[in-house]
Amino acid sequence: MTLMEQLNQDMKLAMKNKDKETLGVIRMVKSSLQNETIKLGNKELSEDEELTVLSKELKQRKDSLQEFKSAGRDDLVKKLETEINILQKYMPEQFTEDELEALVQSTIQEVNATSKKDMGNVMSAIMPKVKGKADGAQINKLVLKHLN
Repeated sequence: MTLMEQLNQDMKLAMKNKDKETLGVIRMVKSSLQNETIKLGNKELSEDEELTVLSKELKQRKDSLQEFKSAGRDDLVKKLETEINILQKYMPEQFTEDELEALVQSTIQEVNATSKKDMGNVMSAIMPKVKGKADGAQINKLVLKHLN
């Protein structure tokens, strides 16, 4: 089942259950996917392109969540946490800490990185491998830790 089919099915279910939060998030994701389709001029997005859109939406919410937490906006924090949970249902299974650690170490060896100067090479090599399955900031921290 494609992502769009899954979203349509979940949207119908959310309408039947009168689940406004889920319905709103699904509509927003569908809109983002359609905008990306129009932008790229494709008839359909590839799985990778869909994942990119989902990741971008999730990242926006996580960034906003931090801002709202620091501003003490608990009402908006709760709403965003709900949206993040709904979005994460459509994301692929995330790497565990151990899997990420092993992937970072193997990528560092793969590109023969020895110092922080090689950070860009390591990040450009690892990001396609973990697309949508790990947070970039988390990977960045792990790479820095191993390059010290």
